[in-house]
Amino acid sequence: MRHLAILLAGALAAIPAQAQNLPQAEAQSLELLKRGVAFRTVAGEGNQTFDYASWLKAQLVAGGFADADVQVEKLGDTAYLVARYRGTGKAKNGAKPILISGHMDVVEAKPADWERDPFTPVIENGYLFGRGASDNKFDVSTFVATLIQLKREGFKPGRDVVLLLSGDEETAMKTTAALAGQFHDAELLLNIDGGGGDLDEAGKPVMFGVQGAEKTYADFALSVTNPGGHSSAPRKPNAIYQLAAALQKIEAYQFPGQVNEITKASWLASAARTPDARLADAMRRFAANPDDAEARAVLRADPGYVGQTGTTCVATMANAGHATNALPQRATANINCRIFPGTAIADVRAKLVEIIGDPGVKVEKVESGSVPSDASPINPALMKVIGKAVHARFPDVPVVPVMSAGATDSMWFRGKGVASYGVSPLFMKSSDSFAHGLNERIPVGEIAPAVTFYRNVIAELAK
Repeated sequence: MRHLAILLAGALAAIPAQAQNLPQAEAQSLELLKRGVAFRTVAGEGNQTFDYASWLKAQLVAGGFADADVQVEKLGDTAYLVARYRGTGKAKNGAKPILISGHMDVVEAKPADWERDPFTPVIENGYLFGRGASDNKFDVSTFVATLIQLKREGFKPGRDVVLLLSGDEETAMKTTAALAGQFHDAELLLNIDGGGGDLDEAGKPVMFGVQGAEKTYADFALSVTNPGGHSSAPRKPNAIYQLAAALQKIEAYQFPGQVNEITKASWLASAARTPDARLADAMRRFAANPDDAEARAVLRADPGYVGQTGTTCVATMANAGHATNALPQRATANINCRIFPGTAIADVRAKLVEIIGDPGVKVEKVESGSVPSDASPINPALMKVIGKAVHARFPDVPVVPVMSAGATDSMWFRGKGVASYGVSPLFMKSSDSFAHGLNERIPVGEIAPAVTFYRNVIAELAK
């Protein structure tokens, strides 16, 4: 990170503030997106992620990349892609590569539930519909087209830019783990599946978030076993009641409030643009003191903010009994926790055990393919580059570090010591966001500014 500010001093002046009129890259982005949506990159039988990765490789090679610089590797039923844009080696102070991460896989979509076939891209009323349109094939498509555009321009980075596309971000993240294991000697990682811009419902830009942290995903299995018996002769303990008592205790418990430099900055920026005076006051007070119970209660009453206030744990599944006329022999539940950066998974499990206070209820961590990762430090030089690219389009939009309540590929790289930041340039209304849901879509008009954003950011960082 220390090299970045030095390198940017010359680079910021060397690249135009806003590259305009990139019709080839824009047209190619749309074509890549339409073709990409048509690949059914869903885990399990019929997974086409390897086919999609191979097709993307062909586009990169046709666009000027050496065949040896684009690798596609199978891993189980999926695959990952690595594309290296080779630098001249002339970057000052031995600057390390810049990594770019995204993912090719999508969550399942059942055609019977959709208004349009989820794997047939359809453009209607300025939107492109299809599974993965926003998560994450929009960014994969626009970034691949941007790399080809840079090749077309003859751009020669001073250091390597390495694109890493995983193939199971939505499920086990085994490809991400493999990539992070190979590529962790880097200056930083830009995750094109994180961050992004918010529009209000009138289409006015509100904020651009640079994701610098994310919560750790963890599932815990609660289980109670019992000899059972005939339901005509009830006895204690009853496995269902015992489990229910444990779940009620978890529901009633509030984890402490927590902040770090990223969420503190995010709270203060949100307060400045929040019209609700009571909510804005709670944000400022919580940023100053996360132990402020009143401020914490206000924020946790809002589903849009509760995930930013600290660790959360909630019951997501339950199962019990084996017959309608028998006492239950077993009762189980899943507790899903989203753990604040810097908090150990083992500590959360210990707290659940303490909350329940019943040795008859077992609490076991479920393997979920997630690893803990601390927040990345706020990087002023990077924020300046991102801010310049955002402000070329929207001059007055605040650019703010943010924490994601969900999980992305970044956690694997942060876990390896690579500072990682989510920087997708996609601006959307909340009412247009259908990632993982029915009728997923993106505004086609976002393609051109995304290409410009990626082109300028990469050119400045890698110069």
